[in-house]
Amino acid sequence: MKFFRSRARRTKPSPVSRARALYQDGRYAEAEAEAGAAARSRPHDDADLTLALNIAALSIGAQGRHAEALAAYDAALPVFGRTFGADHWPTLKLRSDRAQQLAALGRHAECEAECEAVVRAAACGTGPEMRLVAAAASNGRVFALNAQGRHAEAEALAREALAPLGEPDRLCLVLRLGLARSLNGQARYEEALAEAAGADALQHGLPPEQRGQEAGAVELVAATALLGLGRDAEARVRAVSAHDACLASFGPTHRRTTEARALLNRCDGA
Repeated sequence: MKFFRSRARRTKPSPVSRARALYQDGRYAEAEAEAGAAARSRPHDDADLTLALNIAALSIGAQGRHAEALAAYDAALPVFGRTFGADHWPTLKLRSDRAQQLAALGRHAECEAECEAVVRAAACGTGPEMRLVAAAASNGRVFALNAQGRHAEAEALAREALAPLGEPDRLCLVLRLGLARSLNGQARYEEALAEAAGADALQHGLPPEQRGQEAGAVELVAATALLGLGRDAEARVRAVSAHDACLASFGPTHRRTTEARALLNRCDGA
């Protein structure tokens, strides 16, 4: 009996593991609370502290509190630097994630510059983690370029980043969505719609824990393409679906919810 109690204690999920599971399940407020409590309880030199800080920042951003998320990343960066070093992949990944919050706050030129810096730093390293960090940062740059109206540059970069990727995963999904955005920006709506359909199929093939973070994204680019093609009724259906998914997953202040609401207003002629 003592053996089983001891074994149960060893296999009980840690607070950081629970936080990560909550985040992957889309329960962002609970993940934030669990990760914050875990971070406060860890010593300054504990490796779990970095993971807890990262999950907390991700969870805050996923709830649409982008300014708070940026502050959380800024607080986490020195800890990552001390723990891993400035040029190791976890620190570079944190910088890439932080850049997404700059984009969400409309600071697109800053996002672009930070993502370029991360790609350059990752190119100096080796291993699969560095390649993934570079691809993730390229995705952030694609988003920033699209937001600045530089759609042809965004298309070229998205295609370049997609080329070396292997098995379809969430990174492939977000890069394809960025590509579809660039095509919409160039009024190449049929191509954008086809890319959105491919992204939709890819998303449905991903594990459940990789789908939730892109809730509403496929519908958003598809609705934009349909509206550009003059298929207004279909566009509105997809825009409503995008807005509902984003509102349910992220809340009203998340940048994708705001974008979906603006698109829905366009469909309604507001």
